[in-house]
Amino acid sequence: MIRNIGIIGAGQMGCGIAHVSAAAGYKVHIYDVAQDRIEAGLATINGNLARQVTHGKMTDEERSKALALISGSNDVNDLAPMDLVIEAATEDETVKRKIYAQICPVLKPEAILATNTSSLSITRLASATDRPERFMGIHFMNPVPVMKLVELVRGIATDEPTFTAAKAYVSALEKTITVAEDFPAFIVNRILLPMINEAIYTLYEGVGSVEAIDTAMRLGANHPMGPLQLADFIGLDTCLSIMQVLHDGLADSKYRPCPLLVKYVEAGWLGRKSGRGFYDYRGEKPVPTR
Repeated sequence: MIRNIGIIGAGQMGCGIAHVSAAAGYKVHIYDVAQDRIEAGLATINGNLARQVTHGKMTDEERSKALALISGSNDVNDLAPMDLVIEAATEDETVKRKIYAQICPVLKPEAILATNTSSLSITRLASATDRPERFMGIHFMNPVPVMKLVELVRGIATDEPTFTAAKAYVSALEKTITVAEDFPAFIVNRILLPMINEAIYTLYEGVGSVEAIDTAMRLGANHPMGPLQLADFIGLDTCLSIMQVLHDGLADSKYRPCPLLVKYVEAGWLGRKSGRGFYDYRGEKPVPTR
């Protein structure tokens, strides 16, 4: 029975998962090596919960109750009592493996370890832990409090009780589950990222400007935001790393990252989070950079 949830990483995804878990009544502990990131993350959760009260999605009493269920620290030993630990660190396999080596000795033997990876092999990540049978992918979409979908991905060793427990947890969050096989980028990003990459090729080849491409897909395909705007929201470094996982894992030239995407990442223009990407966010409103 899952009652206590540990989250590794106080970034956007980790804080979003903590937010929805606490709102569903789970006790949540956020672990991050940087104390200032934990404090900033808790402030973000507080603000997002307050926004839900303003929009009538929850009462002030429910907000206070959820906040009281969330704690955070930079001491890995605080993860010892957790029933489920979800790793929401950066999309880098080396980083994730280091984290597992550090936390596995602390976790109780029956604890389930999950990753929020958006593209990496669950089977391969599981092999870096002491519990491949109790390891799986629980991939939330960004922003977590708003997006209704969670992809559940089993590795080759994931046992049935682990999968059942993960399903029960996600259902308690009132999210819709889709089950994906353990292939590079799963379902959503296997379809979404090549579309974004193709939009960047369309820009690279001069078929249309940033504005023309985004307007075309918003109004011509009824997408809520254009692909280049969405790329900036996701983070161009994340887009590039997922395309590299697809290209390496499936060895098909159709997944080759666009050279313009590589150039933007090399420039440090990573989208919204760095102030510039396909749009410049440093002024009053975003302005296309090409």
